[in-house]
Amino acid sequence: MHPLLPSLAAALLYAGATAYQGLHLSRRSTPNRALLLGLGAFAVLLHTVSLVFQLNDHGALNLDFFNAASLIACAVIAQVLLACLRIPVHNLLLLLLPLGALTVLLAQFMPSGTVSPLHAHPGILAHILLSILAYGLLTIAAFQSILLLLQDYQLKHKHPSGLIKTFPPLQTMESLLFGFLLAGWLALSLSLLSGAVYLDNLFAQHLVHKTLLSCFAWLVFAVLLWGRHQMGWRGHKAIRWTLAGFCLLMLAYFGSKLVREFILHI
Repeated sequence: MHPLLPSLAAALLYAGATAYQGLHLSRRSTPNRALLLGLGAFAVLLHTVSLVFQLNDHGALNLDFFNAASLIACAVIAQVLLACLRIPVHNLLLLLLPLGALTVLLAQFMPSGTVSPLHAHPGILAHILLSILAYGLLTIAAFQSILLLLQDYQLKHKHPSGLIKTFPPLQTMESLLFGFLLAGWLALSLSLLSGAVYLDNLFAQHLVHKTLLSCFAWLVFAVLLWGRHQMGWRGHKAIRWTLAGFCLLMLAYFGSKLVREFILHI
């Protein structure tokens, strides 16, 4: 099977689910939860099918820039859909579903960068999976912090929109944020540890920027979690630290891949 059909179908489902949720929010009504999650789950399934073909390069793993972005977006949305079964985070889908549509189309239609397919050792594959899990959880935390910022602003100015009225209480939103941060930080810790064990040299020329920025991001999130536990950090301070750590992490991975594949061609 060619990945074109599942890619287009996934993008259409992502777009349809976004439109459905957005329409209900504009009317200040609640979308049917089962329908929304069903559309999202079916889109993720088709997205996964397209990734199976795009990532497989004659038995090797093709993790070029756009494939990697598509894979992480698919993992993030899948994690949020699973979380929706137990906690009230369905509003995150309004931000993440369009991201899924964009990345699945970019992976299908944009040219590949100059990355060599990866014949990976099981330990390196474990490192990659842990990295994707960490990026996914911390991406969710970053989007959660943006929603928290919007909620805090509108509540302080006493004109909550239809979207904000569907949010859980502010304290619950903050608790969810730090739950995602802790889980993402633990996954990032395991990712860095597995990289140190299974990669020959984390500070090789092609890895040094990614390693250093990832370590800085790890430190930012560690300080934030310490500040929350010891100093009771919350609100704008927590949001700023979350977004700073997220920017470092995305720069570590996607910034280095963009430079290597499309500028330096290595």
